[in-house]
Amino acid sequence: MASDNKQLGLLRLMLQLPTVRGQLQLLSASNASVAGLCEAYGEASEMLERQRRLGGRDKDLISEFESICRGIEEDVLAICLIKAGRK
Repeated sequence: MASDNKQLGLLRLMLQLPTVRGQLQLLSASNASVAGLCEAYGEASEMLERQRRLGGRDKDLISEFESICRGIEEDVLAICLIKAGRK
C-alpha cells in the first residue's frame, strides 16, 4: 500500500511540477525524504479527490487537504532546487 501511495504521489507531483519532473523521478528513488513526501502526497491527494467526488460537501476538509498538497509541492520543489544548485 505504501508503495502504491508513493507511486501515485510521484506521478501526481510530476504532473504538478513539470519543471523538475526528471529530477523528481531520480530523487524519489534515491532520497528517503523525497520518497516520503511522494507517499504523503499520494495519500493527501487521494483524500482530496475523494472529498471532491463527494460533491465538496465538507469545504473545510477540502481546503485543509488543498493546503497540505500545496505544502508538500513547495517542499518537494525546494528540495529539487537545492539539489540542482549543488551540482
